[in-house]
Amino acid sequence: METGELACEKRATRPKGQNNALRRSGRVPAILYGPTTSPMALAIDRLELKARISAAAHTRIIKLKSNTAELDGKHVILKDVQRTPVSGEILHADLYEVDLKRAIRVEVPFKFTGKAKGVANGGILAPLERTATVECLPLEIPDLIEVDVAEVDIHDVIHVSAVKFPDKVKAIFDTDYPVVTVLPPTVAEVAVVAAAETVEGAAVEGAAPAEGAAAAAPAEGAAAKEGGDKGSAKKPEAAEKKK
Repeated sequence: METGELACEKRATRPKGQNNALRRSGRVPAILYGPTTSPMALAIDRLELKARISAAAHTRIIKLKSNTAELDGKHVILKDVQRTPVSGEILHADLYEVDLKRAIRVEVPFKFTGKAKGVANGGILAPLERTATVECLPLEIPDLIEVDVAEVDIHDVIHVSAVKFPDKVKAIFDTDYPVVTVLPPTVAEVAVVAAAETVEGAAVEGAAPAEGAAAAAPAEGAAAKEGGDKGSAKKPEAAEKKK
């Protein structure tokens, strides 16, 4: 895995409004911590942090650059990024220091490859998990975990134990959970059957009032001869309601 660089500097945590002033100046407040590192308040340029976040899938390990000796050269990963709910602007970032010689646990996304047999037979590919927890050295963290679904038929399931992980990367799980399956096309079939029943029902219901109307015509004629004004037969509305 490649490493990227990120310039940073220590920041003051007082007075209370310091973070807002920092954001107005184009920088983002951040915190650095780790198993052997005491929490340290940092300031990072917003645009530089954005660029690093967008490249995080390929440069997961970040090397800090700073005029402060205790920060310069440290390797970190982006543990968390907080954003505003509407604009998505970065409010705060958590950086976790790592030791390049010690394994860590991280989440890595799955990538499903190939066309499943079940999909060719009308089924629907249904990923059940999007990421896997793995343990490895920081520089061995993979960009993604490929899962070949070509042989998966309808109702078949691939469990995490059957997924092939890269060398030096260990999958961490308590139970052998399912990762992906192919569902039968039940939803599509139900929709087709429902549509067919609707069309058939409309035709049958529409026929009955038509016969009634035809039968009512002679009676209306007879009433007319007696001078009565009974009005015309009612139109069949069933077919219209079905639309």
